[in-house]
Amino acid sequence: MISAIHKSMAAKRDRLENNEKGFTLIELLVVVLIIGILSAIAIPVFLGQQNQAKDAAAKSDLGNAKIAVISYATANNGAYFSTGTTNLVASDLSTYGFTGSNNTSAFTVTASSAGAFCISEKSSTGNWFKILDSGGVVAGTAACAAVTG
Repeated sequence: MISAIHKSMAAKRDRLENNEKGFTLIELLVVVLIIGILSAIAIPVFLGQQNQAKDAAAKSDLGNAKIAVISYATANNGAYFSTGTTNLVASDLSTYGFTGSNNTSAFTVTASSAGAFCISEKSSTGNWFKILDSGGVVAGTAACAAVTG
């Protein structure tokens, strides 16, 4: 009798093992819900990092543009702009090593005849940054005003 019970229990276990080959609907919904929650947390953080990277690229562009403007002036006997113009643009500086990151919507170099200059750039995030001939990059609210000095 005991051997018959063991045989029927073994048969029952075999049938259960053969029929349990997948996940239940509840298990799948829980996994999808967990993935959705993690995505809702991670995506805004990623987008914030992306905007910070764009602003960092704009700041880096300004540092490189400052070097190119100084090189431009050195090659043109101290003049910061060509005859008939009052501002340099990014394409004027390409000969002097400035390429830019294609991350900007506005870029201008404003200079005075006395040697002072201001370079301003609007990042694709909408933030303005400036660099003066005598300092480093600072955040601003608009393009450089007229430069004196």
